[in-house]
Amino acid sequence: MLNARRPNASPVRPSRRGLLAGAGAIVVAFRLDAKPARAAAGPDLASVKAQPNAFVRIAPDDTVTVVIKHLDMGQGNTTGLATILADELCADWKTVRTEFAPADATLYNNSLMGPIQGTGGSTAVANSWFQLRKAGAAAREMLMAEAAFRWKVPVSEITVADGVVRHAASGRQARFGELAASAASLPVPSEPRLKDPSEWKLIGQTVPRLDSVAKTNGSAIYSLDIRRPNQVTAVVARAPRFGATVKGFDAAAARTVAGVLDVVQVPTGVAVIARDTWAAMKGREALTVTWDDSTAETRSSEAILAEYRERAKGPGLTASERGDPQAALKGAAKVIEAEFTFPYLAHAAMEPLNATIERAADGGYDVYAGFQFQTVEQATMAAILGVTPDRVRLHSNWAGGSFGRRATPTADYLAEAATVLKASGEKAPVHLVWTREDDMAGGYYRPTVLHKVRAGIDAKGAVVGWDHVMVGKSIMIGSPFEAMIVKNGIDSTTVEGASDTPYALPAYRFGVHNGREGVPVLWWRSVGHTHTAHVMEVMIDELAHAADVDPVAYRLSLLAQAPRLSGVLKLAADKAGWSAKAQNKPQEKGRGLGVAVHESFGSYVAMVADVTAQDSGIRVNRIVAAVDVGIPVNPDVIRAQVEGAVGFALSAVLRNRITLKDGQVQEHNFDAYEPTRMSEMPKVEVHIVPSQAAPTGIGEPGVPVLAPAIANAVFSATGQRLRALPLDLSGVKGA
Repeated sequence: MLNARRPNASPVRPSRRGLLAGAGAIVVAFRLDAKPARAAAGPDLASVKAQPNAFVRIAPDDTVTVVIKHLDMGQGNTTGLATILADELCADWKTVRTEFAPADATLYNNSLMGPIQGTGGSTAVANSWFQLRKAGAAAREMLMAEAAFRWKVPVSEITVADGVVRHAASGRQARFGELAASAASLPVPSEPRLKDPSEWKLIGQTVPRLDSVAKTNGSAIYSLDIRRPNQVTAVVARAPRFGATVKGFDAAAARTVAGVLDVVQVPTGVAVIARDTWAAMKGREALTVTWDDSTAETRSSEAILAEYRERAKGPGLTASERGDPQAALKGAAKVIEAEFTFPYLAHAAMEPLNATIERAADGGYDVYAGFQFQTVEQATMAAILGVTPDRVRLHSNWAGGSFGRRATPTADYLAEAATVLKASGEKAPVHLVWTREDDMAGGYYRPTVLHKVRAGIDAKGAVVGWDHVMVGKSIMIGSPFEAMIVKNGIDSTTVEGASDTPYALPAYRFGVHNGREGVPVLWWRSVGHTHTAHVMEVMIDELAHAADVDPVAYRLSLLAQAPRLSGVLKLAADKAGWSAKAQNKPQEKGRGLGVAVHESFGSYVAMVADVTAQDSGIRVNRIVAAVDVGIPVNPDVIRAQVEGAVGFALSAVLRNRITLKDGQVQEHNFDAYEPTRMSEMPKVEVHIVPSQAAPTGIGEPGVPVLAPAIANAVFSATGQRLRALPLDLSGVKGA
């Protein structure tokens, strides 16, 4: 019953077929010709029709399989999404399983991302909430109708609980598996009754994650685990500078390496194909490649930042403006000027990029990977291989992290896999593997960014003016999403979190300059909020101290029209014992508290950081977080995501950066780009605001507030402001 339908052709079609080698990436030109899904008021998610056949399958053994249209990269959305459907279905949680959906945007479109199937922007639960509730409710009503027909009783007398359909008056009952096959032929209810929250048994509860056992015992299959018959492995020698191309190469020595089968040129470099990964890597080491750097980015990080400083002297494109901040600042009692800088950051997911692709007997292609942008990826590979998108079948596997890296507008590593297969003659399945070094130096970083801010207060400490200029490379300009996201030259993902600040600033301007360097950039967990939240929250903290007002009270005075932000701020401060710390004075030398609050992706997060700042460096002792994500589908997964966000972001706060020297990336592995160690993880407390609002995401919103909370705590501990990330205590007096 209720089987997921076979995938149809994707609605996205390439506007032309071809390969463009540029900036170390393959770009297949196609457009998304739809209007943005996020209108001013947002799409009407509640109007989605019930589609049980697309999202649930019930087997004769009572197993309930929920079809997951989103990629699970470790964030636990398989459990959250299955919880929503299973609760409305009244399933027994012990019988619930999941499988990833095929690529089919007509069935599995992400309602909050436009006309595509994809995962990102913390939208998985948010866009699926009503869709999965209706699918589960419709399936429940179909099972009830089948039971009522069999037992010749009114359907109003039928009840369902824990995978069993019952008729109390007659004592008859049947498990789901007994009814499913017949129920599948019944009409799908157009508007099934959704449960009242008081009836929920799973939603809002800490149900066991469905993936924990498989990921613990090693039975979970990731892309790196795929082994197809006669499979070969490929690694690619890519240019050390972005934008460089192959001038020539000598593969003679590489071909003598045991296990090497072939060496072929592809748009991104030179691929070595071998019987296994080790042989392919050794063959690549033996290659001699000459690179043409005539169109490459050859500057160092310092030179790019110097250009940014020059550009920041101008006003930039106006992303947001109200009042006349320049005039207001002239009359201010006190003006604070500050520069904030942010480096390139790698995603550094635990599982490096990889994919397996093979030509099938029917002339189509099967691809195995962790697919994050299925519609884009399917269309891109189809264009390269010369077939229609429906002829490229995507088999989704668990992904060992992503943080945005697997969701490129160019589908870069999957496009590369397709080109290698094509160049190899399609003789055998090809497993393309990126090593850790390939992954770290292969591009697509969180952009490097510079902010300059002038903000002033009057004699009573109230903000009178705020003039803000930012320089950073746009992620969307030049991508298939440009028409949807970029308006008047302004990329909303670049300015989010600052251009739409909730703070009541009477005279405010936010201007932006789009960077022009040849370094490929991409969304990194929480996208523009990674830098805008830091700037806004540190500057607000500076103004609070300049006004001699408690930083929490100062924020609350500016958030009178933002009740949910105020709510998490008050909760975090209360749970951290902030009220007992008059004016945030440290308990001991070198120790202080800092606070930050921010909205991103429709969710609200506040954090209080307890930090020790001494000559030995910065030690984060404790993080107290409060989150408002609407209805908490699974509180344990929410807490885990906030804890994970702290662990993920902490290394970027304390030390991580990607630097260029003469255009070449200097950090290639975890020795130079060190992740957070267990020994340095602070105690993390997560407090969830009860809510009846529709659920929003939590995969990303925990990241933006960590850095400013820590930076503000360092100020409390030392009296010194650190405005550049990563935070550096060297040269700070009193540390």
